[in-house]
Amino acid sequence: MATLLVLCRFLHFTVVLLIFGVCVFRPWLLGKSPQPALDRPLARITRLLAWLALISGIAWLLLISASMAGTELAGLEPATVQQVLSKTFFGQVWSLHLALSILLVLALFTSWTTARLLLSTALLATLAPVGHGAMLNGINGQLLILNQVVHLLCVGAWLGGLLVLGLILRQAARYPLEALLRHFSGIGYVLVAGLLGTGLINIRVLTGQFWPTPLFSGFALILLIKVLLVAGMLGLALLNRLQSRNCQQRLGPLQVSVTLEWLLGVSAVAAVSLLGTLPPMLSAA
Repeated sequence: MATLLVLCRFLHFTVVLLIFGVCVFRPWLLGKSPQPALDRPLARITRLLAWLALISGIAWLLLISASMAGTELAGLEPATVQQVLSKTFFGQVWSLHLALSILLVLALFTSWTTARLLLSTALLATLAPVGHGAMLNGINGQLLILNQVVHLLCVGAWLGGLLVLGLILRQAARYPLEALLRHFSGIGYVLVAGLLGTGLINIRVLTGQFWPTPLFSGFALILLIKVLLVAGMLGLALLNRLQSRNCQQRLGPLQVSVTLEWLLGVSAVAAVSLLGTLPPMLSAA
């Protein structure tokens, strides 16, 4: 059950992060003017991701319900699911989350780009209270959730942006690639600053320390793996920035680098999915 929940969290987080990132980075990079060669595959990808988000969101609810009921079959009973949705904090948040997911699926079959962006942002934001962000009460809890929302938005924009950039690189002759890479990097600096700042706040608040100990055990070990994966992403991003000049002549290595950077990001999301199921080892101090 625990393994299934981690896998479900990983799939759900990944697809929701990507949907938001694609919706926000497509106009950031290329403006609102139609780009049929790019927009068609992006539309297919985002629709698939939206369906996966809805299905994995329902599966997450059923797994939580089964966990609370004690058995898989009891967790599938409508009465048990209703209890989870109406009587728990997770259920109240998840009711809104699933409603937003349904609306997003519908919006992705329209041309309402603003609605897609708003719904994908709200969908991602409602992931913030269902993990460690719900540990604290009162104003401290609300600030922690807000910090987690900013963290998720930065991660989603970066991952989704890499997906958009990867598709652009496959059609490189159509675009001013050097200018796009500089623009991507400029936005990336802001995202990295937001990601690192909010991440450090999360660690300090959740563990009571600047870094949890013991270093190679439980929560701290998975957190270390996540940080190393993000560091690898940063290294590749810097390399891509330095090689942006005459990039049309280095398309192959650039595509490999962007793909590897994206895969490292997805791996970091996998680490986060596991982290969300582990106690954060609050310091006794």
